[in-house]
Amino acid sequence: MPPQIPRAELERLLFDDAPLGDLTTDMLGLGARPGLMRFSARNAMVAALTAEAAEILTLTGASVELCAEDGQRLEPGAEILRASGPASALLRGWKVAQTLIEVWSGVATSARDIVEAARAVAPDVCVACTRKNTPGVKGFAVAAVKAGGAVMHRLGLSETILVFPEHRAFLPDDSLIDIAARLRRAAPEKKLVIEVGCVEDGVSAAQAGFDVIQAEKFDPAKIEELVARTRVLAQPPVIAAAGGVKAANARDYALAGAQVLVTSAPYSAPPCDVSVCISPI
Repeated sequence: MPPQIPRAELERLLFDDAPLGDLTTDMLGLGARPGLMRFSARNAMVAALTAEAAEILTLTGASVELCAEDGQRLEPGAEILRASGPASALLRGWKVAQTLIEVWSGVATSARDIVEAARAVAPDVCVACTRKNTPGVKGFAVAAVKAGGAVMHRLGLSETILVFPEHRAFLPDDSLIDIAARLRRAAPEKKLVIEVGCVEDGVSAAQAGFDVIQAEKFDPAKIEELVARTRVLAQPPVIAAAGGVKAANARDYALAGAQVLVTSAPYSAPPCDVSVCISPI
């Protein structure tokens, strides 16, 4: 799989870490000495951003062989990549490449845990990760979410319609039917999504014609009630459970009938541990 992140972005990461070269390697006079570097999983993990890590090492002047692909579950000790070349190349790209894999494999592993927990009881359920990732790293986050087997809930504000209670606060005299009709006229090709905080509001939104009801911080029992009450409509909406969804409760939300599990949990997952061994040739 080729890198998903533009080359210029990877160059920026290298420049940020070593804008004027590697002082220690230069002062020790090690730059031209040939070496071999191996990355391997210290613990079980789902690999992410492996091609980007390889590209970073290629940019420094190393020759790289990828041993694992994004989305692959790795057992402890599994090799991720090996690189050879002058010490200057290996040592300059070492930490940037290692950290890239560690951080985003943590996200991918967490996403995969949620996906597997939910699909064990509902094979068609969709796990969607929010846009609440660290600003400035959206491309990396998207790649990690995909590696974990999840999808993006929203990439940003520009391409999806999601009515929050905060929007409705500015429309005190408009009913849900009025809001839905206005949106249908303005953007007839778009799905209409609305966030609700209680079952009654969710039922009303479904009756008004919203396509997706995003149930914010409902417990599984409330999700089950909302699913039951909207299933009988002529055009039942998609029910998305959001807020507090994680691997420990994904099964319960899937059993309750939610068709989409919206989560930010993977973004707070701890990094995975990648072992790096560098040796002279």
